[in-house]
Order: sequence, then structure tokens, then C-alpha cells
Amino acid sequence: MTLDDIRRLNFREAGTWPISVKVVMLLILVLLIVAAGAFFDWKDQYETLGNVQQEELKLRDQYTQKKVKAINFELYVQQLKEVEQSFGALVKQLPNRAEIDALLTDINQAGLGRGLQFELFRPASTEKMADFYAELPISIRITGNYHDMGAFASDVAQLPRIVTLNDVAIANNNGVLSLDAVAKTFRYLDEEEVAKQRAAANAKNKAGK
Repeated sequence: MTLDDIRRLNFREAGTWPISVKVVMLLILVLLIVAAGAFFDWKDQYETLGNVQQEELKLRDQYTQKKVKAINFELYVQQLKEVEQSFGALVKQLPNRAEIDALLTDINQAGLGRGLQFELFRPASTEKMADFYAELPISIRITGNYHDMGAFASDVAQLPRIVTLNDVAIANNNGVLSLDAVAKTFRYLDEEEVAKQRAAANAKNKAGK
């Protein structure tokens, strides 16, 4: 059958068409129905299927991550215990409020024990508060020779409580060395102070919202 034969087909006489023509036209009709269904009805379903497949991939990734965590759970527990022990050891190096005066005396004695002269030893009037500890800066100025100042810094570092030397500056005044620094010591807060800090943090967060 040629293209001219197809053009001469009369749809009103479709019943008299040859079998081959009927089969071809039926296939064309089926394809048109399928294409129309895909465009008007199945398109949304394909999009839904794609979204569900993406969600499946995300859930599989989450499952894999959680499975790894579950397998290493005992290791995580052990690491948490080690962190808690290390944290506890550090906290023990922080004095409480009653021990601060004794610590200040220890810092002073560390300098005097090395033959250094204190020209300034002034703890700050207020502490800098953090979540569970308070920081107390102490402005110091000492005079002496270089080696004794180095020994003093070493002695401070070996104190049983945490003390750091910051903003260190050494000057030579006519052959006499002077050291200016800020010694910072820390103490842990008691339960009442911790509660106040948390309440202040919560109030700040609410105000920020």
C-alpha cells in the first residue's frame, strides 16, 4: 500500500479496509491513547515516583549512617567515659571560691621564692563568668633577672591549679628587667552560680528571638 492509497482511505468505509490497514490504524490509535495517557495522567505519577525514589535514597543513607553508629556504639560509650574522666580531672584543677585566696598567695610566693620583686599585684575587681567557670585576671609587674623570671613562669605552670600568663612584656630599665603580664586563674562555679548563668543564657536567647 502506497502513501496515495492511504490518502484515499475513507473513514466512513473503515469496515471494508484491508486487514493490514486495519491493524496499522489500530496500532496508531493505541499509540495515541498511550501517549495521551502518559501526558495527561501518568506525568504526575512519574514525578511522584521520582520524588519517592529520591526519598528512598535519603532514607537508605540515613539507615547506613545509623547502622554505622549502632555498630560503633560501644566504642562511643567508651570514648564518652574517657572524655568525662578527662573533663573531671581538668575541673579538679579549678579551685572553688574559698581556695582563690590561697592560690593568689601561691602565685605571689612563686615570685618571691625566685627573688623577684612585685611592683604590682592587682586582681581584677570583677570576674569574667562563663558556663561553668569564672576567670580572674591578675595584673602583675615584677623586676629581677631574666633567668629568675623564666623560673617563675615555670613554677606558675607547675602549680596544682590552672594559672596562665598572658600579654607578657619584658622591658630593660637601666639594666633592671621588668615583666608586665596578666596572670589568669580560673575557678569552677557552685550550683547556684551555674543556675544563674543558665538562666541568663536562656533569657538572652529568648530576647534574641
